[in-house]
Amino acid sequence: MVKTPSNFTIAIVGPTAIGKTALSIKLAQHYNAEIISADSRQFYKEMTIGTAVPSTKELSEAKHHFIQNKSIKDTFTVGDFEREAISKIKELHKDHTFTVMVGGSGLYVKAVTNGLDYFPEVDPNIRTELNNRFETEGLHSLQQQLELLDVETYNTIAIDNPKRVIRALEICIGTDKTYSSFLTRPEKHRDFKTIAIGLNAERSIIYDRINQRVDIMVANGLLDEAKRLLPFKDLNALNTVGYKELFQYLEGHITLDFAISEIKKNTRRFAKRQLTWFRKDESLKWFDYETDLSTIIAYIDQQI
Repeated sequence: MVKTPSNFTIAIVGPTAIGKTALSIKLAQHYNAEIISADSRQFYKEMTIGTAVPSTKELSEAKHHFIQNKSIKDTFTVGDFEREAISKIKELHKDHTFTVMVGGSGLYVKAVTNGLDYFPEVDPNIRTELNNRFETEGLHSLQQQLELLDVETYNTIAIDNPKRVIRALEICIGTDKTYSSFLTRPEKHRDFKTIAIGLNAERSIIYDRINQRVDIMVANGLLDEAKRLLPFKDLNALNTVGYKELFQYLEGHITLDFAISEIKKNTRRFAKRQLTWFRKDESLKWFDYETDLSTIIAYIDQQI
């Protein structure tokens, strides 16, 4: 007989710029909890403005973990995060009934709440061949093949990330099955119950909030941050929206205005993929981003 968990993790997810950080702090304060960040872009101490790291004031309002705790030079996988986050949650639950986990990186949230999916070993020569194709043909050719072989994965992963695309393709080719078909394994047992909350809004509102956030990032010095990081542009941590577009500008390939417009466009696309991912989770309770805090607390209390 499985023991009913007496500890709880409140997971707050949703598209970028929707207000997850503000809600997480309010809930952490209400439930005397500490916050686990599951935003894979915010792990790196060298990246602040372009990753929308919580402000000094926000960080002082509730104890946060996994915020700028790694270097862009470190190798830190989702599996590493799963192990470290579970360890931290167990530690926190010794003194706290609740923890709050917040982030828009669906795979990282899922790793903590449900565990990572199992993928069979495939011929390593497939990855070698795909990497060679990436070098000679570019990413677009691989993206087209993935769309043909597994449209569900094509619509949900970070499609502009070559490593993610190649990983999905090697599973498709090596197993003759879709990558997404391996994402249905039974959940791992956890010593806590997850109460999952999603924040959402009309698409036009999400896009307006994204555009405003990018403008604020630029005004706060995003370009200078990108200049400092340019020597490290080939690191995987920096293959992300907000930096790669500015690297293109700094290397003289595009104008600054076009780079900024591309950041906005690619962030909007990212938000769309986030929603596609999270909408597959039937355990999520969705709230409008302007929902009163008391309504959300009432729902959580009901789940408890």
